[in-house]
Amino acid sequence: MATVTSTRPYHIIIFGASGFTGQFVVEEVARSALEGPSGSLKWALAGRSRQRLEGVLNQAAEMLRKPELRTEVEIIVADVSEADSLAIMCQQGLVVLNCVGPYRFYGEPVVKACIENGAHCIDICGEPQFLERMQLDYHSRAMDSGVYVIGSCGFDSIPADMGILYTRNQFKGTLTAVESFLTVHTGPEGGCAHDGTWQSAIYGFADSGSLRKLRKKFGHQPLPVVGAKVKKRGSLFFSKEIDQYAIPFMGSDPSVVRRSQRFLYEEHQELPVQYSAYVGVGGVWSLIKMFCGGLLFWFLGKFGLGRKLLITFPEFFSFGVFTKAGPSRKQMEGTSFSLTFFGEGYAEGLDPSQGRPNARICTQIHGAEPGYVATPVAMVQAAITVLNEPQFLPIKGGVYSPGAAFARTTLIDRLNRHGLVFSVKRF
Repeated sequence: MATVTSTRPYHIIIFGASGFTGQFVVEEVARSALEGPSGSLKWALAGRSRQRLEGVLNQAAEMLRKPELRTEVEIIVADVSEADSLAIMCQQGLVVLNCVGPYRFYGEPVVKACIENGAHCIDICGEPQFLERMQLDYHSRAMDSGVYVIGSCGFDSIPADMGILYTRNQFKGTLTAVESFLTVHTGPEGGCAHDGTWQSAIYGFADSGSLRKLRKKFGHQPLPVVGAKVKKRGSLFFSKEIDQYAIPFMGSDPSVVRRSQRFLYEEHQELPVQYSAYVGVGGVWSLIKMFCGGLLFWFLGKFGLGRKLLITFPEFFSFGVFTKAGPSRKQMEGTSFSLTFFGEGYAEGLDPSQGRPNARICTQIHGAEPGYVATPVAMVQAAITVLNEPQFLPIKGGVYSPGAAFARTTLIDRLNRHGLVFSVKRF
């Protein structure tokens, strides 16, 4: 079990705690403080501005009615552009929760500092290029240091990645393919997301060619297709499963799930599952707004001035989906998500190489607002799992996806206890 020492006084350090998402991670760590090793979690905040970090701590103390936070939680001043400050920060904690994005610009120095100074690193990145480049460039170094670098531990992509593992574990037989459908439900106040996610999408779209080149460097052989090959759906279709129009999910979930499936196949000889991810976009009016916004995004994202316009006016170009202010707490309270998995495969005793799939399963993950409620829960529970269950992580350190890192842990049980509810659904 992980223990803090005089030279490493903190279990968890939240880096970027004064950012929009970071402030909610602070509150979630405070709520979970009794779940640390030996029932006590020692933690600290880190970032560039001591004044802003003090403000976040005061806000958390007021929101949670825990005035002791103001005196019990320490503050560390660290800047992503100052390597020495990152080193000093990493030397003081067992796990660094990195909330500073976009990760393509600010993530690598933190990964490097964690590996060099013996701190595990967990982030909430939804940028496939960054996630896969860290694996390519730092996996061996992290293994040598015994450090776990686990990316995409927020809504991108713990629900999808752990949801596939949950579905496989619940299936009686050989699960061969899964389609997931994400739906987000807002209350009377509506909903939106902070524009940090919007910026990551803009830069990712502009640099999509680099991701294809990066993947070639791995030299991976294609994973075997088990059972009948699943036909991909179109770029827009009406889904009977969720009774609304749907499009392919453009986030990191497919990339992350693919990495986990490869790890489990190569390291544990578990048959890979084919996976396709979709998101519901609503009815006809939502479809019209999405089409107009998507067209603008595609056109402007191709050149520098267009990207500057997209970044400067996120609310206008996203039709209010992304804003610089982010959602209010009332909006967050009225928002929830459902991620439904429809799986197929072969019943126990049947050969997946023979005939069509003859068994199906439907599972679901339901949770609160995905970006700033579910994401902090997922991130903090991932960190607590690393601290409390090191014996169930991959045998050495390295750069891992959540499914690869947590497949043999109790993370799903922990998430269930914190409002991300996994369940088997009837068709």
